[in-house]
Amino acid sequence: MAAMKPRTGDGPMEVVREQRKLVMRIPTDGGGRLVVELNDEEAQELKDALDGVIKVA
Repeated sequence: MAAMKPRTGDGPMEVVREQRKLVMRIPTDGGGRLVVELNDEEAQELKDALDGVIKVA
């Protein structure tokens, strides 16, 4: 039987490239991770959208 590991949202947000896509893992409240797959175009659109709302200190 496989060991049971607790699912927690602890840990950093991470993005890795897998072949022709980017995989982003975001820790969530209540445990677990939100996993989002993006291609390069979608990642650029996300970056542009975030740049429009983030204040640079």
